[in-house]
Amino acid sequence: MDENLAETLTRWRRHLHANPDVTKEEGPTARFVAERLRELGVTEVETGIGGHGVVATLRRGGGNRSVGLRADMDALPIQEASTELPYRSTRPGVMHACGHDGHTTALLGAAALLLRDESWSGTVRLVFQPAEEGGGGAKAMVEDGLFQRFPMDRIFGWHNWPGLPVGTIAVHEGPVMAAGRRFLIEIEGHAGHAALPHLTHDPIVAAGHAIVACQSIVARNLDPLDSAVVSLTTIEGGEAWNQIAAKVTIRGSMRFLRPETGQMIEDGLARVARGLSETFQVKARSEVLGGVDATINHPAERDLAADAAAAVAPLRRDMAAAMTGEDFSVFLQNVPGAFVWIGNGPTDGGRELHHPNYDFDDRVLPTASGFLAEAAKRALTGG
Repeated sequence: MDENLAETLTRWRRHLHANPDVTKEEGPTARFVAERLRELGVTEVETGIGGHGVVATLRRGGGNRSVGLRADMDALPIQEASTELPYRSTRPGVMHACGHDGHTTALLGAAALLLRDESWSGTVRLVFQPAEEGGGGAKAMVEDGLFQRFPMDRIFGWHNWPGLPVGTIAVHEGPVMAAGRRFLIEIEGHAGHAALPHLTHDPIVAAGHAIVACQSIVARNLDPLDSAVVSLTTIEGGEAWNQIAAKVTIRGSMRFLRPETGQMIEDGLARVARGLSETFQVKARSEVLGGVDATINHPAERDLAADAAAAVAPLRRDMAAAMTGEDFSVFLQNVPGAFVWIGNGPTDGGRELHHPNYDFDDRVLPTASGFLAEAAKRALTGG
């Protein structure tokens, strides 16, 4: 990638970082993407796919193969910690804490590279996805006819990865990211005066036992060689210091690599709720809500991605899966494809994903754009 394009991409990425749009509110980002695509010379640009999704199409020659390249666009409801970054978020309580600003920009860069390259023939679909951060954006695009309206034989995507050296590309042999589900445990008790606990059924005491019991679901039911996480993330209940509450709601997240493990966790949550009801004379129930399945690459596309990665950057094929989730898995259930990680450098100073000090490293952009373009070209030539 030449220096001028790299500088342009850096400028675009920093604009997106300074102007983040939270999940399902990506309208301004989508408009920015469409404007930049047309500025680059892309003539087929469609917006409003599955919400604020954008799909652009590049065509060259008479090739009959097609390939998709995907980037996610949404930011997170997190207050950015930095006060010195010149391109820090201008929107209170919203920041690109997961690097989707970099993902979006890298796909624009791939478009620029492919437009300049006359060596390929076929159709490339550029898929800019909204609402990846738990908003069901991939599912919404599929339900809006993504693969019928914009046919593609294969699809490729990536995520920046803090802790991996800048520009190094990791291609997994097994699962890349875990399945994820949200869940809740609702505990209804009998409220009353804090000085008269014998006249109440205390849901807060029951919730305390639930917190401990939920930790045993994985620790004492799962084979230690398997992988799963159950995290309780919010607890709400009570209105006054001198009242025993009427209701407590616990919310959390479960992550797993195998469907059988997910079912085991769901059964464990139901057991906990039944036990609370019997032991504390409350009405407790558990509910598992929607989520994403594990991201698992298709073998042929995994190997193609590894070849494309090796052509542009250092390659790793020894990385273990992460328990984070990715709704790119929805696309992989519809067409063959692969998802890779590209290193974002050290995590010093809290530069982990979803941390208030996170920032995407602009040095990754040439590698990421180059990988996407290379993967597309190899897919179109039957690699």
